Amino acid sequence: MNPEMTVSALTAAREAAAAAAEVIRHYWRRGVEVELKPDATPVTIADREAERAIRQILQAALPQAAVYGEEFGLEGDRGGLLWLVDPLDGTKSFVRRTPFFSTQIALMDGDELVLGVSSAPIYGETMWASAGGGAWLDGERVRVAETSAISEASISTGNVKTLTADARWGELGALIRDSNRIRGYGDFCHYHLLARGSLDLVIESDVNILDIAALAVIVREAGAVFTDLGGAPLTLDTRSVLAGTPAIHQQALQRLRMP
Repeated sequence: MNPEMTVSALTAAREAAAAAAEVIRHYWRRGVEVELKPDATPVTIADREAERAIRQILQAALPQAAVYGEEFGLEGDRGGLLWLVDPLDGTKSFVRRTPFFSTQIALMDGDELVLGVSSAPIYGETMWASAGGGAWLDGERVRVAETSAISEASISTGNVKTLTADARWGELGALIRDSNRIRGYGDFCHYHLLARGSLDLVIESDVNILDIAALAVIVREAGAVFTDLGGAPLTLDTRSVLAGTPAIHQQALQRLRMP
């Protein structure tokens, strides 16, 4: 993508996230009924209406791009420009009246993630980034911390259910013991904190690309390293995350990488 198209696409993504925020705030105030998808995960009218609002704006702004969304699947050809959309990431939190949910919008150009917007309307933060353009929190540029020693590192874990049955579980315990502090912020929140220098490492073993694509762009543009738990770059099939300041990521990867 050329720089002009990137700016236009980022503007559209931010507008789409703002439109979704209006839908989400509406249903947050009035409450919603909850349905279960075939995979037993919850979905609400807020999820569906937010995705419709997002799609309308993105497709008008960049009609040549396909859209892959959490609620309505793929529309268009996946091989070129591809929007990745989770209109309400954290529906379980939403229905339990916990403000740790967000709208995630990212754009891929071939295999490369080129921009991302992460909007958490009830929590009160919006972050965005584009490749080479830095990471921004509500208009202020952000950077990761310069933490270089595990003994000084703050670590956050998200969903690590699969990791509990993994050979690396013991290594994770040792890493936590050697660290300065452990928390479990989860969802968008710990990536926002990482990008603005408030913690140093994020570990998750159970995610999908729609959860993390936009956040990966933001975290990288803030100066961190973002891979899966094995150190591999992100793909549409990525299911785990190791994200951190360059020095802490490298040390954690050495300790958690499977032999």
